[in-house]
Amino acid sequence: MADPSRRAILARLALGDARVTEVAGDFTISLNSVSKHVKMLERAGLVARTVIGRDHVLSLTAAPLEDAAAWIDHYRRFWEERLDALDAFVTSQRAAKRKSAKKRRGDA
Repeated sequence: MADPSRRAILARLALGDARVTEVAGDFTISLNSVSKHVKMLERAGLVARTVIGRDHVLSLTAAPLEDAAAWIDHYRRFWEERLDALDAFVTSQRAAKRKSAKKRRGDA
């Protein structure tokens, strides 16, 4: 998922099933490179391939994305709490520095 090409392939397949050559047509990289990305997505369980004659049709398998989204959501709440606390700390430190600077200048 870290690679933009893989995310783009998933976005394309979210619109509907497509042959590998159709998906590859959306990219400036070679068919071989797209195939390698597709194989990685297949290994991750995000893409399923059906062979119909000579055509290899790809489809999105969204279930693993739902699992990942749930995991990310759990940790998002964890990090949001900590980032909110950090923001409050930084804001209070800045306010204290401004107050101190005003006091030194005699503005207070």
